[in-house]
Amino acid sequence: MVQVSVPQGSNIVIGQTHFIKSIEDLYEVMATHAPGAEFGIAFAEASGPCLVRREGNCEDLERAAADACMRIGAGHVFVLIMREAYPISVLNAIKSVQEVCNIFCATANPLWVVVAEAEGKRGVLGVIDGDPPRGVESDTDRESRKEFLRRIGYKR
Repeated sequence: MVQVSVPQGSNIVIGQTHFIKSIEDLYEVMATHAPGAEFGIAFAEASGPCLVRREGNCEDLERAAADACMRIGAGHVFVLIMREAYPISVLNAIKSVQEVCNIFCATANPLWVVVAEAEGKRGVLGVIDGDPPRGVESDTDRESRKEFLRRIGYKR
């Protein structure tokens, strides 16, 4: 298990993709679907030079994404870290990138990535990124949820 730090005030998306051009395609998703966002993206190649490829418009988030990718240490994994945007704004566009195979998480929570290793190769099995439920929402909780979504602009 690998702990991945989510920079303060940021959200992270971790997924699996299979082709070197994914890094540029994911950059385009962020630039067109969240133009005001700061972001950094990293992608770990699984063959050839096996480099962590990186792009972004914010050096510290680009570096954080590359560091997370290196810590995870599994080929075909991408890490996207964003500020001033929420994953909900870009997740469907990320899923529609032809090379994207899987999304493991989109979160701002503390995060652990479950990694398996076989014959010197590594892959992501899943993530742990949340506390267990403490109960079922009450009517008051429901109203608070609805008010929150309207306050942040996701519902009218």
